[in-house]
Amino acid sequence: MSSSPTTPASQSAASHEGSTHAASRSDASFLNRVRNLPGTVKGGAFLLILLVLGAWYFFSGRVTTDDAQVDCHITAVAPQVPGYVVNLYFNDNTPVREGDPLVQIDPRPYQAEVQQAQAALGVAEAQANSAKLQIGLVRETTTNSTSGATAQKNSDAADYASSQAQLEQSATANLQVAQANVAAKQATNERAQSDLQRYTPLLSTGDVSKFQYDAVEAEARVAKSELVSAQQQLSAAQQSVEIARANARSAEARLSRSQSQYLETKARERQIPISEATYKSAVAAVERSKAALQQAELNLAYTRIIAPITGQITQRSVDLGQYVSPGQLLFTIVPLTQVFVTANFKETQMAKVAPGQRVRIRVDTYDHDFEGVVDSIAGATGSRQALLPPQNATGNFIKVVQRIPVKILVKPSSNPQLVLRPGMNVEATVYFR
Repeated sequence: MSSSPTTPASQSAASHEGSTHAASRSDASFLNRVRNLPGTVKGGAFLLILLVLGAWYFFSGRVTTDDAQVDCHITAVAPQVPGYVVNLYFNDNTPVREGDPLVQIDPRPYQAEVQQAQAALGVAEAQANSAKLQIGLVRETTTNSTSGATAQKNSDAADYASSQAQLEQSATANLQVAQANVAAKQATNERAQSDLQRYTPLLSTGDVSKFQYDAVEAEARVAKSELVSAQQQLSAAQQSVEIARANARSAEARLSRSQSQYLETKARERQIPISEATYKSAVAAVERSKAALQQAELNLAYTRIIAPITGQITQRSVDLGQYVSPGQLLFTIVPLTQVFVTANFKETQMAKVAPGQRVRIRVDTYDHDFEGVVDSIAGATGSRQALLPPQNATGNFIKVVQRIPVKILVKPSSNPQLVLRPGMNVEATVYFR
């Protein structure tokens, strides 16, 4: 009887089936062994599993670092004015409150500066008031002077026109009439004198009567007297012309003088903006004096140094009678009621850290736990914010786990003896849940 040949595929399927049956048998035997275990062993194993899961849940929900210290914003106090210290109101490590006097610098030089500034302000204000009054005085004086000069100029112009008219009248009408009259009277006189000369020899010969001769002689005398009268009238007319010409020159001179006065008063009107500019300058001087007085009063106030915050004085470096300069460190004030914790977590621990999470703070000094809360996370690692940050692009690079500062606010303790001071080492634990 012949048997069929065995193929590789059938051999593989047979071996896989055998291994499956073997695994099934081993699982069944393991379950049988577990079922056959005593109840105490089963309970202990279950508790152990629960403990492992609880420990994993507990420790996976937090991160811890011992690279943490108590920190706060320490205030450095320095003077703003130079001088000798005449009073000190504190000792080393003295607690102070905001507004308490701490140092008194000699105020006498600054009091003198205040008095000088007050006197300068008084002078400046007086000058400003005087300049203000001067504006009104100049404006009124100039306005009145201009009005008077205008009226006088118009009056003199009218007088000059009248004198010119009188001169024209005297030179043309009166003078010409007088000259014509003289010419007429002279002609009449010449004819009368000629008639008299002709009648004189005729009287001796008896050709004319005495009566006719007397009539001709009388006419000659009348013509001569009328000529003399006409000549006198011409002389008077000539004098009138000279008088009118003099009056015209006088009126012209007065008009020129009044025009000059008018121009002068118009020029004085320019003093008004000058007075206004002087007043503005005086007002600016008053403001400058006020600013100088305020600065002097500030400098006087700066001689008394008061506590800007509440805290404890440290790093005292000033003594009585010492000369201090602006910016010189005198002491620092540590606000012990405003401390916080700066915890430097590794960058691998920061994945789930966020503001608002609960923090447990273990203080080495007191071996006591404080409660806190994450306030904020720094914007850069500590090495990046160092004075000399690393330059990874130069030299050989070695990867180092960086640390990121986290600011943690500390809840105040009910025990007043547990005082946190900046620089204390602590251990911070942040809980995610």
